[in-house]
Amino acid sequence: MMWGIPRTRYADCNGSEESEETEIVVNIGGVKQVLYGDVLNRYPDTRLAELVDCSNKSNEEISSFCDDYDPDTGEFYFDRDPEAFKCIIELYYYGEIHMKRGICPICFMKEMEFWKIGSDFLDECCKCQLQEVEDELAEIAEKVRTILVDREGDPSAGGWQRFQMCLWRMMEKPDSSLPAHIIAIVSFIFILVSSVVMCVGTIPDLQVEDSEGHLTEHPTLEVIETVCIGWFTIEYLLRLISSPNKIKFVLAFMNIIDFMAIMPFFVVLILISFGAGVMELANVQQAVQALRIMRIARIFKLARHSSGLQTLTSALKSSFKELGLLLMYMGVGVFLFSALGYTMEQNHPETLFTSIPQSFWWAVITMTTVGYGDVYPKTTLGRCNAAISFLCGVIAIALPIHPIINNFVLFYNKQQVLETAAKHEIELMALRSGAAELEDAPRVHKHVCGAGVWDNTMRSCHSDTYIPLLKDPRGGAGVQTPSLDTSFESTA
Repeated sequence: MMWGIPRTRYADCNGSEESEETEIVVNIGGVKQVLYGDVLNRYPDTRLAELVDCSNKSNEEISSFCDDYDPDTGEFYFDRDPEAFKCIIELYYYGEIHMKRGICPICFMKEMEFWKIGSDFLDECCKCQLQEVEDELAEIAEKVRTILVDREGDPSAGGWQRFQMCLWRMMEKPDSSLPAHIIAIVSFIFILVSSVVMCVGTIPDLQVEDSEGHLTEHPTLEVIETVCIGWFTIEYLLRLISSPNKIKFVLAFMNIIDFMAIMPFFVVLILISFGAGVMELANVQQAVQALRIMRIARIFKLARHSSGLQTLTSALKSSFKELGLLLMYMGVGVFLFSALGYTMEQNHPETLFTSIPQSFWWAVITMTTVGYGDVYPKTTLGRCNAAISFLCGVIAIALPIHPIINNFVLFYNKQQVLETAAKHEIELMALRSGAAELEDAPRVHKHVCGAGVWDNTMRSCHSDTYIPLLKDPRGGAGVQTPSLDTSFESTA
């Protein structure tokens, strides 16, 4: 099989095409290509340019430049990826390199390194793709390191540190062991029970009257609430004690939520301990009611046990620009249509638009297409203004929603890919460590690099392309893990 890039031929001073050209035949993984010396000499420091002057060298010296050489046909053989070479050869004709879609960026950089071509010749768009892959590799390495620490722990840690790490894994890593998984399920049940108790306690039929005739929560519900608060308190203290970084733990958003979920109970308990005189103060009673309302914060504890809620939170964080755009659209629309509504309705004898600030409420419920009906226009111009306002509201809300949904889908897919890739790395490391006695035997590793599935003995995806993601915890040279090209292709 033979292919090539059309080459422009130049005429000499007599008007005839050049007759003396150095033709170099290379065989890249079974695909032949005819190259020309004047083209390759445009970049003399590359490996292909070194082939131009091989006519005066011995076969041993030529073998150092390629994998095999046929002196009869003058053909140089390279056991490399032919699809990647199609991109490499573009440098000599166009001055830059573009990676084709479907080629593993990490393996392609190995190809460029083999052909002695610097990464500066890579186009900017391809550099961005390479940077994304390197970032994903770093994230996978961090996940693999976390999994290894969760499974094996730190061998250099002392007795208390080992106990602290074991307790931390049990409270924070549900997948680390069976007891940790059971604790996560129990915590999840307590969150649901406490939330249900908080809601049921507000039903008048289930409340009881105290000595002063005021309705209070049923004693049974108070006992259940106390038990749930006790579990949350013990859980929070154990996580705080086992945390490797106490300040970071206290300032974390989810831990602040946990603290707010248990703090009102103890504040009310302290106020009650001061006596009935303190509780009879109006300000204290309002503070107690406010603290009781803060119990709704415990519902956010579900996010600790739900990867979907965590993904949603991260997607919203990455969509601050779109959310700000939505608020800006709504703010401008509310101000504009409320002012127009007030102007058009102020002369009506039964107008409901008494002021522009009071009209803000009407503009909000109209633009969001809620329409409670408590405020509505009564003039023809006012109704036309209302029709335009809810049409503009629908458009204003719909425009930023699509980017927010895309951010959520991309982030969720990326998280799934990273988790799968990390587990795959762990499985490969276990297989390699379990098959150490077969290390010297030929190994076949299924590796997808865009051009197809390659045998691990081929240089296109041979063992040199393995990337040392993690250092050997025993002080060795490092644990080599393969680049997961299928994952990168799906997220590129």
